[in-house]
Amino acid sequence: MGFKSKYHIDVDFEVPKKLNWYYAPLYAVFWLILYLSIVVTSVSHLPTPLNIKDETDNTESFIAERAERILINLGRIGPRVVGSVANEITTVEFLKQEIEKVRAQASDYFEFEVDVQIASGNYMHWSMINMYQSIQNVIVKLSMKGSTNENYLLMNSHYDSVPGSNGAGDDGSMVTVMLEVMRVISKGQGPLKHPIVFLFNGAEENPLQASHAFITQHKWAKNCKALINLDAAGSGGREVLFQSGPKHPWLMRYYREVPHPFATTMGEEIFQAGLIPSDTDFRIFRDYGGVPGLDMAYTFNGFVYHTEHDRVNTFPKGSLQNTGDNVLVLAKAIANAPEMENTLEHEDGHVIFYDFLGWFMVFYNKTVGIVINIIVCIAGLCAIGVSLFFMSARSGLTWKAVLIRFGITFSIQIISLALGTGLSLLVAVFMDGVGCSMTWFTENWILAGLYFCPMFFGMGILPAIYLDRTKTDPLSLGFRIQLFMHCHCLVMILLTIILTAVGIRSSFMFMIAVFFDIIALIVNLLTKWHRKAYWFAIAAIICQILPFIYFTSITQEVFNTMLPMMGRSGSGSNPDLTMALIAVFTTIMFAGFIIPLFLFFRKTKTIIMCFLGITILFIIIAVTPAGFPYKAITSAQRFNLIHVHRRLHNADNTIRTDEAGIYIYPQDRRTNTAEDHIKELGNKRQLSELCSEEMFCGIPLFNHRWHKARDRSFWVPTDEYPILPEEYPELILQNTVTLEQPTQRRYQFALNGPDHMAIFIEPQENTKIVNWTFNQTMLEEKWEPPFFIYFSYGISNATLEFSIDIEKSDLSFDSPSLEIGIGGHWIHHQKTRSESLEKFVQSAPDYWTITDWVASYESWLF
Repeated sequence: MGFKSKYHIDVDFEVPKKLNWYYAPLYAVFWLILYLSIVVTSVSHLPTPLNIKDETDNTESFIAERAERILINLGRIGPRVVGSVANEITTVEFLKQEIEKVRAQASDYFEFEVDVQIASGNYMHWSMINMYQSIQNVIVKLSMKGSTNENYLLMNSHYDSVPGSNGAGDDGSMVTVMLEVMRVISKGQGPLKHPIVFLFNGAEENPLQASHAFITQHKWAKNCKALINLDAAGSGGREVLFQSGPKHPWLMRYYREVPHPFATTMGEEIFQAGLIPSDTDFRIFRDYGGVPGLDMAYTFNGFVYHTEHDRVNTFPKGSLQNTGDNVLVLAKAIANAPEMENTLEHEDGHVIFYDFLGWFMVFYNKTVGIVINIIVCIAGLCAIGVSLFFMSARSGLTWKAVLIRFGITFSIQIISLALGTGLSLLVAVFMDGVGCSMTWFTENWILAGLYFCPMFFGMGILPAIYLDRTKTDPLSLGFRIQLFMHCHCLVMILLTIILTAVGIRSSFMFMIAVFFDIIALIVNLLTKWHRKAYWFAIAAIICQILPFIYFTSITQEVFNTMLPMMGRSGSGSNPDLTMALIAVFTTIMFAGFIIPLFLFFRKTKTIIMCFLGITILFIIIAVTPAGFPYKAITSAQRFNLIHVHRRLHNADNTIRTDEAGIYIYPQDRRTNTAEDHIKELGNKRQLSELCSEEMFCGIPLFNHRWHKARDRSFWVPTDEYPILPEEYPELILQNTVTLEQPTQRRYQFALNGPDHMAIFIEPQENTKIVNWTFNQTMLEEKWEPPFFIYFSYGISNATLEFSIDIEKSDLSFDSPSLEIGIGGHWIHHQKTRSESLEKFVQSAPDYWTITDWVASYESWLF
């Protein structure tokens, strides 16, 4: 049957038959094969490492084997904690010897200046004052002989490690990369227009103290005009460039030339939003020195990060080659860049950057990004409009009738996305509610069933029902399926516009989704395939291959980074919600144009229901032993323990509390796995119970992270006292001085103790601190007490002297004015555990990784 529309176009109402249902699995397998064959292999690909025997034919290349040998020797030193002999003496000497080896091989073109910086200082770091004394940096300036150029490239990595960890990945790997890059450059004949400063910093884990010491105090700091920062939150893989600039897009022009690019603006925005529980020296150089640069780090295999399993045998040689190739090219390029003459002249807004599977880089500044987003969105709206026009003309329906159908379809699409999102989040809440969070921690494939399949189901079931109930609609099946794809494109357009308007540079990802859908739509319009039953799907599938590969590779990398981090992000939030939100975000981008094509198959609702069935199956699997999160070494559960002796004094110096206990800081959500084991130590209390009684809970909280997690940690009183390797910290009130105003008085103190201490200060009733010798930020910004000062020292244990000026409104100094607590931490000393603690540690499950030390806490009223 046919008739003439008002546009005099022949209309054919022949209803195409749907494809047989058994083609649907083949369609799904097609995308799965793309993912496994291209995405997984590309994401995990590393270059073939060069060995020393290859050097003859690669005289100007980075040699991974040589870097690995240095890394092995560095690892033999063991954990390198600030204040330890290993960090302050052995490693410093090791680096000086390696630098001398490089100098001995250098050509006559270059000259070396080597300096060992010893510095003290303090600054604000999140919720605490970060105070350091006599920490060290080993610094090398490599320059052309006779050079008078005063604009330097700074390259930074840190050689210290956390307690109990050899730090092969974090950050010994980058230290060895820098040494090998230095060697390769110095063996050549240049050119090197701008000197390179290699900063081997000795106190990053403290945190970030040595970079602050360099950029605020060292003689070469003011000359450093650009930065390459090298760090790690994992052990191997490809290093990701996740921060650039800020506002120096010229740096990306040089990064674009590296052989193995891996970079994304999205990583930068996630990191700077505080969603990743880490920080790097990049922030210190940026905030305190105004140095623009590139921040790169390993994120793969974050399971071993900051544990005793971070050893050389877990770090692939190919990762050293990957990073070395990139950093060598980058260092040479920036050190010879004309922009280095005056970097301020080249400050030009934020940059948008991303790579495609490491094959090539795309970057442009934020202004260009806004223009591109607007053009693509306008083109998308026009293309959708043209398609709707032809639907009207071809079907004989009025323009208004097509728009009504488009509106209904758009509403269904929005509800479908909401349904899929809600189901994924519901599963996350359910898994956490039944005490089965993190079931994907070891078996990552569980994520597909738990959080992706609910999205697929939600995005497909309502359209399937709608199409089933509108079989007799004069608009053909092909056009109605296209409407769903157009509506999803409109969703992507709206998200692009909204995110662009609020300044989110990662909006480029939604723009990419729109762009490739437009390409498919244009192809269909030009070829008139959009009129035919199945032909338009061919163009849609072909045009979705590249975005599918890109979006799923981003998904893979985000999970590679974030998933291990859930094992150390604390117990205060539900990690399954994080995983579900990532799945929702990425699914919307890659599945919105793929799921609608399932509507072409017979038994559509049954096919879509299979996704819900898979979800239910995976929930069942997840709550069985197959979903147990942990595995020894490769994906262990983390705990920090400190055996504490705490003494709290009254104003008359009598002791109101004298007890020992073990402070347990669980680092992930699944604390229920430890319940029975902790009972063997004693009766645990939530630390929050102590926090309501004493300043900072009366516990020697180690740093701001412990402070943040204190309400979700445990205190287990014990009969056995810790065996301390040294005397308790000693706080001496040296003098009390009345100031010019009679309401004010100065207290002068001297403090001696281990190389890691916490100072807690709280003014008492009617008392206000008006000045002190620490950083002034807390006082100037009127922070609420009590105050937290983190203090550590490196090579020298000289007495810390400080003063506090207070003011009392009632003029009475007979009552206490200040409470001061001192926490002492022996974090790198030879462990001598008490009998009960030793038994506890030795009997711990093999899937635990425990970092423990002894500590003291003592408080006084003055």
